[in-house]
Amino acid sequence: MKISLDALLVLDAIETHGSFAAAAEALYRVPSAVTYTVQKLEQSLDVQIFDRSGHRAKLTPIGERLLKDGRYLLDAARQLELRVGKQAQGWEAQLRIVVGDLIDFEQLIPVIAEFDQLKSATRLSFVHEIFGGTWDALYDDRADLVIGAPNLPPPGDYFTRNIGDYNFVLVTSPNHPLATQAEPIPPHILRQYRAVAIGDTSRRLPPRTGGLLDGQDVLTVHSSQAKLRLILAGLGVGYLPYSMVSTHLLRGELVAKEIAERTEDAPMCFVWKQDKPGKALQWFIKRLEQAVVDGTLCP
Repeated sequence: MKISLDALLVLDAIETHGSFAAAAEALYRVPSAVTYTVQKLEQSLDVQIFDRSGHRAKLTPIGERLLKDGRYLLDAARQLELRVGKQAQGWEAQLRIVVGDLIDFEQLIPVIAEFDQLKSATRLSFVHEIFGGTWDALYDDRADLVIGAPNLPPPGDYFTRNIGDYNFVLVTSPNHPLATQAEPIPPHILRQYRAVAIGDTSRRLPPRTGGLLDGQDVLTVHSSQAKLRLILAGLGVGYLPYSMVSTHLLRGELVAKEIAERTEDAPMCFVWKQDKPGKALQWFIKRLEQAVVDGTLCP
């Protein structure tokens, strides 16, 4: 390979500091060594990198292109050195985090900001999964950490920490026929109305469902927010966490209905399966535990 990182480093120093002499000083080299590096690169590529006709050497158009693209390589090399060094200290190259559909991502932003301050070089990757899909991602080794999984683990060894219970309520638009039904509503009456449900994103584990009755018409959507919008529009009924619908209930935009066979509150947790987690995962576990205690991570 004719272009070395060292040669690119020299070109970058010359352009940054304004002269061959200043670059030599910044790189702790003698000026002749800097000049030799540039001349050798020009000879090997058979191009003129610097125009030396004036009082001060100036990059030619080819030299400008070489330095512009070369800086991408220098940045990549610096990042690689940083990541290798951090991995040697026990920091993971990447941490894959699955966030359940019912988790308010706003709660995680301060946590991510604090993690950034560690300068760990660990890349964070967040993916959205629904219901059993959160467990499926961990089971299928597509995630290192899951935040907001229903606390009903599949077979296997997992480490869980409770987040809290979601208080689900059956809600409907005030203009929907169910809104005027006498309470508590028995199953055979509820079954007559279309339910809005969120599709489970499981790939390998059996998909899960909740709050649906045999024979009930179902409209399946991709997120809890889509489900909420459809119920507000009167296009179906369904169960949603009270924390998500409380404002709409106060405004009269939704009506909560009592049912004869009440569903249990749904416990949620964050979970991982590595018995010897790396430093990034260890940090997130401890930080999330503290967030639960502080009430800054809650249903």
